[in-house]
Amino acid sequence: MEVLMKHLKKIFISLLVIALLAFGGFFVYTLDFYRADDVAIKALTTSQNVLIEVNDALVTFSPEQSSDVGIIFYPGGKVEHIAYSPLCNELALNNYHVFLVKMPFNLAVFGINKADDIISANPEITSWYIAGHSLGGAMASQYASENSQKIEGIVLLGAYVSSDLSPTNIKMLSVYGSEDKILNQDSFIKTQTNNPPYTIYYEIAGGNHAYFGSYGEQNGDGLALINPEEQRLKTVMAIIEMINP
Repeated sequence: MEVLMKHLKKIFISLLVIALLAFGGFFVYTLDFYRADDVAIKALTTSQNVLIEVNDALVTFSPEQSSDVGIIFYPGGKVEHIAYSPLCNELALNNYHVFLVKMPFNLAVFGINKADDIISANPEITSWYIAGHSLGGAMASQYASENSQKIEGIVLLGAYVSSDLSPTNIKMLSVYGSEDKILNQDSFIKTQTNNPPYTIYYEIAGGNHAYFGSYGEQNGDGLALINPEEQRLKTVMAIIEMINP
């Protein structure tokens, strides 16, 4: 019996050490993320046309005029959420309420259902769209597939769906850059059969993966042939045309 207890104690200690190492490795992993640049920080300033509210859960961009359209934005993996404030600000300038979500550990996989609280807290908004970049786009599509009755449309930026949306009537816009070297092209093509029947594909000539946000260059990405402002403007125009064809 004593031998068995010693053996079990060794197993317990070994499992504890493994768990601590795994947790430590994950903690270090999450500390290494892309931070918002000065352009993104500046875009968090309230202007005459857009009211910006920042709290621990999200950033809200409210247009000067009332609107019944809301866009919930999920950030890319390991990217500080406020790096997408220039894009969200531009959308708000075009009279959309935009909600930029802060994700646990900067990973949208841990906050797929964050949209629920936003929708519940804003009953005056009757048309909801969910958007996301990279991992955020994949998780946005996951949310939409499980809540198709709440969501009117999806916008994927440098991303592909993570579940089957083909049976739904949700509108979808897929925007990607011609120089994007982060987006897995094989998966992007293979998953297109899971896209909704109403899907628009828009390739930004010269665009890359990182320029959907404002956090500098991304390791492994292609060299953009256009500047971030041009890619952002083309993205905003594509979203507007999808929402208001």
